[in-house]
Formats: sequence, C-alpha cells, structure tokens
Amino acid sequence: MSRILLVVCAVLALLAYAATFELRQTRQALILRFGEPLPGRGLVTEPGLHFKLPFIETVVYIDNRILDLESPQQEVLASDNQRLEVDAFVRYRISDPLKFYQTVGTVAGAGNQLASVLNSAVRRVLGDADQTRIVRDQRLELTAKIREQVDAEAQKFGLTVVDARIRRVDLPRQISEKVFDRMRTERAREAAEYRAFGQQEAAQITASAQRDATVIVAEARQKAETLRGDGDAERAKIFADAFGQDTDFFAFYRSMQAYETALKAGGSRFVLSPNADFFRFFNSASGKAQAPSPNK
Repeated sequence: MSRILLVVCAVLALLAYAATFELRQTRQALILRFGEPLPGRGLVTEPGLHFKLPFIETVVYIDNRILDLESPQQEVLASDNQRLEVDAFVRYRISDPLKFYQTVGTVAGAGNQLASVLNSAVRRVLGDADQTRIVRDQRLELTAKIREQVDAEAQKFGLTVVDARIRRVDLPRQISEKVFDRMRTERAREAAEYRAFGQQEAAQITASAQRDATVIVAEARQKAETLRGDGDAERAKIFADAFGQDTDFFAFYRSMQAYETALKAGGSRFVLSPNADFFRFFNSASGKAQAPSPNK
C-alpha cells in the first residue's frame, strides 16, 4: 500500500511540475499546443507562476528586454565617389512574439535578419549623400532615415527598432594616410612661412635697434665732446684768470706740479744741470736766478 501511495505521489508531483511554469520579468512566453499557438491565451506577459496542460502544451520563452546588434565595419561609397568606412548599431525589442517566433524563431535569427537590413539601409542612405553631409552637415537626418528604414523592415519579423545610429565614419586607412600626409605638408609649409615672417620681423627690429643705438651713441659722443670742449675752455679761462692775477704764484704752482710728476719714485731717469730753468725754485724761493758771485 505504501508503495502505491508513493507512486501516486510521484505521479502527482510530476504532473504538477509539468503543468506549471514560472515567468520572469525579463521574459514573455508563448504557449504552444502541439507546436501551434493557442488563440486567445497563447501569449503570457505577466511575471509569476502559470499553468499549462502537461505533455500537450509547451512554453517558448522570449526575451522582453531591449537587445543590441552591432554591425561589422563596412565600406560605403558616398555620392561624391568618396569611400568611407562606417560602423553602425541598432537597439530593438520583440514587440510581436508570435510573429517573431513564426518568422525568425530565435534572437540569433533576428540578429542575422536585422544585420542584413541595417547594412542595406546604411548603404542605401549614405550612398545618396556626399562626404560633407555624412560627416558634418546632415548626420542626424541621415541617421533618422536609417532608423526609419530598418524599423519598417523589422516590423515584418515582429521587432520594433528603439534606436539605430552611425557610431563612426572614417576614411579608409590608405586614404587617411594620404590625407594626413597632405595636412602635415600644408602645416609644415605654413610653419615655414610663419618662421620666415618672424625672421624677417626680427631682422627689421634688430636693424632698427642697431640704427637707433648708433644714433644715440653718436649723439652722446657729440654731446660729450661738446661738454668736454666747454670744460676745457672753462678750465683754460680759470687758469688764464688765475695767471693774470698772480703770475709768480701761478708759475710756482705749475712748477710744483711738474716736480711731483717728474720726480716720482720708479720713474724714468734723466740728467739736467742744477742751474737749469726746471730747478729754478730749488735755487731760489722766488724762482729768480741768483746773481753770480764776484769771486767767480
């Protein structure tokens, strides 16, 4: 009896497990009966514990979150025949789970379909615009067109596009290197022009400064010579006035200066007669020659 009860309990537990399923907030579920959706109750969106017929009905879980799809880098030819490398991405969610299940079945299948749709939309929209519009002038408008076209195609698979954007637009590597070399050459040329202009300005400033310095020095020398001449004239005038007032004292003073200059220690040697006029103040305080002795 206990074995029968144990078997019955096990069967009831198995039936209870097979008849219930848990739905999380990040997912929604499709209830299928023999692989076909149930009209009226095939879609379950409320999170919690739900029931189904065991072994007859199956549950397919579908993600309810916003999903990302990264498009690989592709080369696009703009309307001005300029080649561009473009990276794009799209964010979408599953808005019609039944259509999604019937058309693509899985998120991987939806990614494959959307990647193809996104690449085609990028080529189509950017192919009608030139490089300037793509890179600078109308990037937002072109992005909006891509999003509209991708969303229109995604509706066929039960998907709704939340956002689609161009992440990066660059020139191909070979063209980028050529553009960089051309820009570097132009900048080098501009730098050389600025450097030459600066050197020219420096030379002009230096020449002007040297000319001004020469004029200032010449004027200063002229003024110095004028002042020196005026000083010498004033000096001569003072000496002349002094000489005119007392000729004997002036002669004595000039002789003392001559003695001081000529008789310095370590100076040159010279031989003079004691009776020479140079030593007249040594022989007489008045500087006058003495009368000769009568015995001589």
